This record gives sequence, structure tokens and C-alpha cells, in this order.
Amino acid sequence: MNSSAVPTKIKDDDGDNRWMSIHNRFLSECREKDPDVIFIGDCIFETLQHTESWNLYFAPLHCLNFSIYQDQTQNVLWRLQNGELDNVKPKIIVLLVGTNNVESSGNEVAEGILEIVKTIRDKLEDAYIVLPTLLPRGHQPNKCRTRNSLVNKLIAERCAGMRRVQTVRIDKGLVQNDGTISHHDMFDYLNLTPASAKKVFEPVFDLLSQILQENEPEKDLTPSE
Repeated sequence: MNSSAVPTKIKDDDGDNRWMSIHNRFLSECREKDPDVIFIGDCIFETLQHTESWNLYFAPLHCLNFSIYQDQTQNVLWRLQNGELDNVKPKIIVLLVGTNNVESSGNEVAEGILEIVKTIRDKLEDAYIVLPTLLPRGHQPNKCRTRNSLVNKLIAERCAGMRRVQTVRIDKGLVQNDGTISHHDMFDYLNLTPASAKKVFEPVFDLLSQILQENEPEKDLTPSE
């Protein structure tokens, strides 16, 4: 059995129930707000939400961010199958998860992501699903980078031709010529610095803006009597 594709709650090892509390807050936002875009993911998106780039570019697009820092694919899958897409009708879901599945193979992570895509499609038949590529990680080349690169390749292949599903590459320029990643781009070699986030997520902003603009209802220009 592929654990990356089996809905799983986070164990409350700390005893403060934080993960479930965050999930419940997301459920409340589903009932109280009417987003056009929902970001769903892990630490990469959670960190993005606390940058100026989020406030300048994504918040004005009526975005919600349902991301929890330690989540793996199976945790996101559980959250979505337990209410986080209920009571909302966003035009776009942006999904970025999988880098924390460090004990899984590239094929297993890809299967987990595809299971999430299926869940999103079952709940939101007409929403666009945008899949940014997993980012490289670690100061030096390592097996996690290799796995993330394989996941990106598999997702691009398996999602090609899917209705209203689009991948977008965001990993350009992070790995330098000598194979290293700078702390100026990823402060802990996993999460992006504010300056790097602006560069990395510009293609996502451009794509979201294009989709939202293309799907705006045409205004009736017929003169009123």
C-alpha cells in the first residue's frame, strides 16, 4: 500500500491539537468566505502567506491559503476529504505538496498528488487545478532533490491533457551552476526567502491572472431601455 495516497491525520504527538485546530479554522473559513482561489499545501505555501508578495499579488485575487507546514500528500488528502473544500466554489485550486514525503519514492509521491487532484475534481467539477512544480531542496545535491525532480516529470506526463489541470514550472534559477542552493534564496534550504518568493511565484501569479481574466463573465453592453 502506498501511504502517500492514503488519507491520514497528523498524530498529535505534542498534545496541543494544533494541526486539527488549523484544519477546523479552514473549515470555518469555507463557511464564512467566498474565495476565487484556494492555495493548498505545506510549508512552502504557508511561508508564502507571510510575505509581502502574498499581500501585494495574491490576496487581491481573493485567495485563501489552506496550507500547514509539515503536511505530506496523505495529510492534505485527509483534510480535503474531511471538509476543506465543502461550502466553497473557488475558480482555481493551487496545489503544492510532496516535498515533505521524504520516506516515499517519486512514484509514490506522484500517486499521492494525483489522488489529491482526483479528490479536488470530484468535489469541484469545474475548478481549474494549478500544479506548481516541487522545489529543489538542500544546500548540496541530494536524494530529495532527485525525487522531487522525478515527481515533477511524472506529474507533467500524467496530467497532460487533463481537463482544466495545468502544471507550472517555478523551480528555475534556484540551483546554481555548482549545484548549490543559496541561503539568500532558501533561508533554510527548504523554504523561500521573501525576495526569492517574489521571483519563484511570479509564473503562478501570471497564470492565475490569465485564468481569472479569461473566465470573467462578459459584460452586457446592450443599452438599457
